[in-house]
Amino acid sequence: MVNTEYNSNLESDQEGLLKLKVGRSIKDRRIDKYLHGRFSNFSRASLQKLIKEGSVKVNSESVKASFQLSPGDVIELTLPEQEKKEIMPEEIPLDILYEDNSIIVINKQADLVVHPARGNTHGTLVNALAYYSNDLSNLRGKMRPGIIHRLDRNTTGVIVVAKNNRAHYKVAKQFQDRVVQKTYLAIVHGCPDLHADRISAPLGVHPRMREKYAIRPAVGKEAITFYEVLEEFRGYSLVKLNPKTGRTHQIRIHLSYIKHPIVGDDMYGGKVVYEWQLADREPAAQDPAMNRPALHAHTLEFKHPTNGKVMNFQAPLPEDMKSLLEMLRRYRSLSS
Repeated sequence: MVNTEYNSNLESDQEGLLKLKVGRSIKDRRIDKYLHGRFSNFSRASLQKLIKEGSVKVNSESVKASFQLSPGDVIELTLPEQEKKEIMPEEIPLDILYEDNSIIVINKQADLVVHPARGNTHGTLVNALAYYSNDLSNLRGKMRPGIIHRLDRNTTGVIVVAKNNRAHYKVAKQFQDRVVQKTYLAIVHGCPDLHADRISAPLGVHPRMREKYAIRPAVGKEAITFYEVLEEFRGYSLVKLNPKTGRTHQIRIHLSYIKHPIVGDDMYGGKVVYEWQLADREPAAQDPAMNRPALHAHTLEFKHPTNGKVMNFQAPLPEDMKSLLEMLRRYRSLSS
């Protein structure tokens, strides 16, 4: 997997030998961190081992893992062969909002992982894409064809896929530069005191539970989310969110951080709700009103990678969120 940020500076001048010219926008100056950003399918430890073995040179000289890079440096390295893996095409229905020779825009359904990972090797969006099309970019490697960005397994809504490497690079660069306009809708517990505000709280891996993320002021990465309350009910509200950064679980954690977790998001403090609860009735044997986090990627706006035209795509609310909203309007309206 090669980070698209520097892809234009990557060359191969003989079999197995890669040459990289460090760009002016370098972020991680330590060579081991830089290479991990470039080749993130290799662990940082394995790249440090390569450096120690002398398989990595900077300006034709061997270096240590702590070597500080400068713009214009030329890195030469040979990456080891990795275990070959294949994506199995699977006939999984796709709700395609738009398609041309460069991109596919999909309204992702719930309970669909975007790409194969530990514990999810089949039944992913990538498996569905492999069945649907033979024309997908490979900038992020064979295991993530076409994948530019991702949504959580149970987050529904708009996701864009690249059909060639040029389109992938152009759209990924817009995500990297934070010029893509993303709008999410969420149903949350309670209503924030401020009906519109900015949440700025750095995020990192949870210190004790690796599958979770958390607010990490000392070591976390910058994370910013703007929100606006669209509709308020007794005990709940519908919120519009515009994340300016794209950290894992960002919206879910930020809403939990301000004490208004997403309905159904039990990982970050949200609770499952039932119609009998919303209607203030006696407990009854019912399915939950939502059995997943009530979060939907509603719109995505970016410049088309070929013609530069600004394109805006919108995915309608899924039926389970629509049903929950109807219950809230019926039983929890502030005017009733």
